[in-house]
Amino acid sequence: MTTPVPDLVSTGWLAERLESPGLAILDASHHLPAAQRDAGAEFVAGHIPGAQFLGLASLIDEASSVPQAFPRPDQLGARLGLLGIEPGDTIILYDDSAIRTSARAWFILHASGWENVAILDGGLAKWRAEQQPLAAGIRHAAPLSPTRLAPPRGVRSKAQMLANIETAEEQVLDARSADRVFGTGIDPVHGLPMGRIPGALNLPFTDVLNADGTYKSPAELRDIFTAAGIDLHRPIATTCGSGITASVLMFALHLIGVKDAALYDGSWSEWGADPSTPKEQGPAT
Repeated sequence: MTTPVPDLVSTGWLAERLESPGLAILDASHHLPAAQRDAGAEFVAGHIPGAQFLGLASLIDEASSVPQAFPRPDQLGARLGLLGIEPGDTIILYDDSAIRTSARAWFILHASGWENVAILDGGLAKWRAEQQPLAAGIRHAAPLSPTRLAPPRGVRSKAQMLANIETAEEQVLDARSADRVFGTGIDPVHGLPMGRIPGALNLPFTDVLNADGTYKSPAELRDIFTAAGIDLHRPIATTCGSGITASVLMFALHLIGVKDAALYDGSWSEWGADPSTPKEQGPAT
């Protein structure tokens, strides 16, 4: 499949193309420990026919000091090769996660220069609700040589975020829930004190989604970002707990044509754990 696909595809669109050549479907499900779910086992029990399991939880650079660090280009290329994905393939991502992890997989691929990659709107939950077909077990693709990928673009480091506090060149937008961003207790997810990067605005990632997990319309998304205090004509850096839900905001910004956006990969799990970084707590002043 060489024809460009929409960034967001419907369940009906995918159902009609399951057998299309050059189409790779990847389950990018990953869950927080508190969910007590095994994404790999759930994939074996039931997945979209023809899909392969990406293994997003292990797609991190473990040599990095950054928690859940962005994978190295060679690491990502090796994973895609292992799954039998050709450099020109179109990749459709989906998940069955409360934190919409397909957006993290999308950002990893998009930032690494993969041209044709899309997200299944509503994910596996919507696919199931419509009683679309499911398959069980694992299909092993013939492995290929690692794909050569570019160094990622649009990924911010702690040093860059520290410098940005002084310059305010990029607006910082936190995707966590408001209680975690403006609270004063202990963050229930990462076990760190609640708080935020100084000057950060807040837009919970759930606000860009409908009740069924599909993304809101472009017009609604623009209004939501604007209501959160974001100037869509200025640079934006998204952040969250560990770089996952910030990717949901990155994808939503992509849907409305915002190009000047980046993601702080270390997010609060790095920033909050460092006693030397400045932090704000409590209600915004």
